Amino acid sequence: MAYVYKKIIHKKPYYYLRISKRIKEKILVKDIAYLGNNAVKLEANLKKLPSLYKKEIRKAYRNIKKFIQEEYYLKKIKKLKLKENPYIDKNILEEIEVIKLHFNNSFLKKDNRILDETYKNFLIDFAFNTTSLEGNTITLSETNRLLKENLAPKNRTLREIYDIKNTEKVFFDILNLKKKINHDFIIQIHDKLMENIDTRNGYRTHDIRVFKSHFEATPATYIKTDIEILLKFYEKYDNKLHPLVLAGVFHQKFEKIHPFSDGNGRTGRMILCYMLTKKNILH
Repeated sequence: MAYVYKKIIHKKPYYYLRISKRIKEKILVKDIAYLGNNAVKLEANLKKLPSLYKKEIRKAYRNIKKFIQEEYYLKKIKKLKLKENPYIDKNILEEIEVIKLHFNNSFLKKDNRILDETYKNFLIDFAFNTTSLEGNTITLSETNRLLKENLAPKNRTLREIYDIKNTEKVFFDILNLKKKINHDFIIQIHDKLMENIDTRNGYRTHDIRVFKSHFEATPATYIKTDIEILLKFYEKYDNKLHPLVLAGVFHQKFEKIHPFSDGNGRTGRMILCYMLTKKNILH
């Protein structure tokens, strides 16, 4: 139900558009718009409220519905009495399990167009953030237009545009992929991300120094060995460590090895995405 609510502050009236919804014995309320403090003007415009604030009212009801769903799933997770994890705060652990439960029980049952749109919106944010960390100057709004409308931003380099487009292609390539993480997989991810950007494919064959870093990258002659050790570690603890912890450790070790001449951060973050999507966490 939507209605006007009057709030008295320092003996002065302030009017808000409020919605409420009864859930069993509880009533959830949310103020969605400030209507001013002039009662005469307010009365004259009361009939216009539904049309003026239609979008706000719909959005508020969607938020309340989302909150109800989250509370429902959270109660189910709390009943499971999850084992404490020494590496993850209990509240965060519960939130992760709520996401997984919601993903399997609700999200996957939605129309395919909704799923595609949701993944696309996530990808836009991800592509912008992962490339901007590497110096890409394309803005979030420009990334949105590039990936949704195929409109290339002005005064940006082709390298930056390929950077965004490659990220989109690789992300959707791995989204439903069920492939073992090995040397070939890592190299393929890197090479596809760096297509039309850097012609140096595969692990680097020269030593490098990472600018402004506090670590020494693995010497070229030991890269394959260090990656092999990391892959064995991942395989050994795949079902022993929480997926978020394991993916985080893998990512940190991977970046320290720095196996490629360029594109290590983008490759590492894409592999991180792959690890989490396989466990239904990233979704």
